[in-house]
Amino acid sequence: MSDVSSQVQPTWNLNDLFTSDTDPLMAQRRKEIGEKTCAFARKWKERTDYLEVPSVLREALDEYEQWSRTDGFAAGEAYYFSLRFAQDQTDPAIKAKMNLAEEFGKKLQNEIRFFEHSIAMIPEERQKKLLEAEELKPYRHFLEMTFAKAKYLLTEPEEKILSMLGTTSYGNWIDMVEGFLNREEREVLDHDGKLVRKPFNEIFSLLKSRQKEVRDSAATGINSVLAQYADVAEAEINSVINFRKTVDQLRNVDRPDRTRHIADDMDTEVVDAALAAVERRFQIAHRYYALKAKLIGVDRLAYHERNVEVGEVHGSYTWDDSKALIRKVFGRLDDEFLAVFNAFESEGRFDVFPRKGKAGGAFCAHYLITYPTYILLNHTNQLYDVLVIAHEVGHGINNELIKKKQNSLHFGTPASTAEVASTFMEDFVFDELLHSADEETRLALLMLKMDEEISTIFRQVACYRFEQALHERIRSEGYLSKEDIGKLFQENMAAYMGPSVEQSPGSENWWIYWSHIRKFFYVYSYATGLLISKSLQARVKADANEIGKVKEFLAAGRSASPKDIFAAMGIDITKASFWDAGLQKVEDELEKADELAKQLGKI
Repeated sequence: MSDVSSQVQPTWNLNDLFTSDTDPLMAQRRKEIGEKTCAFARKWKERTDYLEVPSVLREALDEYEQWSRTDGFAAGEAYYFSLRFAQDQTDPAIKAKMNLAEEFGKKLQNEIRFFEHSIAMIPEERQKKLLEAEELKPYRHFLEMTFAKAKYLLTEPEEKILSMLGTTSYGNWIDMVEGFLNREEREVLDHDGKLVRKPFNEIFSLLKSRQKEVRDSAATGINSVLAQYADVAEAEINSVINFRKTVDQLRNVDRPDRTRHIADDMDTEVVDAALAAVERRFQIAHRYYALKAKLIGVDRLAYHERNVEVGEVHGSYTWDDSKALIRKVFGRLDDEFLAVFNAFESEGRFDVFPRKGKAGGAFCAHYLITYPTYILLNHTNQLYDVLVIAHEVGHGINNELIKKKQNSLHFGTPASTAEVASTFMEDFVFDELLHSADEETRLALLMLKMDEEISTIFRQVACYRFEQALHERIRSEGYLSKEDIGKLFQENMAAYMGPSVEQSPGSENWWIYWSHIRKFFYVYSYATGLLISKSLQARVKADANEIGKVKEFLAAGRSASPKDIFAAMGIDITKASFWDAGLQKVEDELEKADELAKQLGKI
């Protein structure tokens, strides 16, 4: 396996946004967008006719759509500096400029907030008439979603105050903890048994090592960093959850996750049904970890060993190797998928390798419908990294297809279906790896894939339950210590992991780096996304022409609710049986891995 440091280091080309952190165009763009925002507000703020007459509302929405398409909050400056901050979280100058750009964006948001707020407050009887108006058809679902939020909206001045408090009462806390973690380094054993100093975000890849001393060393390093910042994270999580409690009380929200479901365009009853279906089958995860413990020859896995690789996958997966494999798979699925991937590479949309100060993990970022997509990776030449690339590019393909079909008010995907495209692409890349493998490698790959699916479905649902309990306890008791938070975390992790995984000393702090819990009740979408994705994969495997319907789904964006989009494809996500069918596919894969392990004499 070649050394990452010896490879070309692909990073983002941000010139389509700004040419540098001091680009004079930023000031010009701020002035332009400020003037456009004020002009829109002057034209519409004191009027009420657009709240009554469909043709006038259409005129106003057309202008609002154009503003959202080309200008938006902070004219891309906030987007630019959020990307720069992801590249270097240790540079206070970048953080300062990001904060100023976000502050400017919030001012614009408050200037124009009246528009959606006024639409949301249209009386219910008039809402129905507007939704039936033919001239408003291009914006129908935007209006439906805006009306749905009305129940929990405060007055416009109150909404402005909450918006202004968001950074200091929420955002800065989260950025602080994440920044502290990502600037840390520790000495750990590498795969050659040598002590090396690695950034915090890079150490996690060593947890998958088949060498126990390597993964134990990595866990020691991670535990050291997390313990160092446990007191800070305790204050942070209590502060942001209490802030959320205050906001929910002001809005008269009946349960902490309600507004997440509304934002995701999902009925709470559908989410609850999916969560309950997964919980009822936690035994699948228990069986999986029992199998893994047998395969690596231990009675119980340590907490940090849950993703250890079983068996050996030969060959390296350099950046170039990974690209070649993904091109092969995407090209077979659809020419447009391949074209998007090639464009991302040629236009500098990837930041590939880990380095000190860079954000950990991987993500796909987008902003306005007219702005480019960017993908952050932390590629370490492992097989898993190939699947991560496919996953994040899946998000990117989703964005690009929506751009071609939707207006800016329907751009994006609700969290409830955001992971469908990503897991769809990832699984087809995995199938290619599996197809060419011998039986020993096939078992290793099946176990690797099961790691991913157990984490995506069962672990995320357990995390959601942890979030629910955390919010309930902090809301009722006022404050929770790091010890109580850690105990709550371990209880929920043990529920899905079962008796074959030990909640090892130090694991009580592993919630600290789990950034998704700061987004509040986001993680369920990983489970629903993968289970829905499996349905779409089955269709395409049965008939390659079904890829056209998959693309229709991917291009739909926010133009209809997920329930309605899937209903049009003959999929009813309101039924418990739908989620059970997806879970059965996971259990079938576990049966295959178990049978293969027995055939090979591994157990």
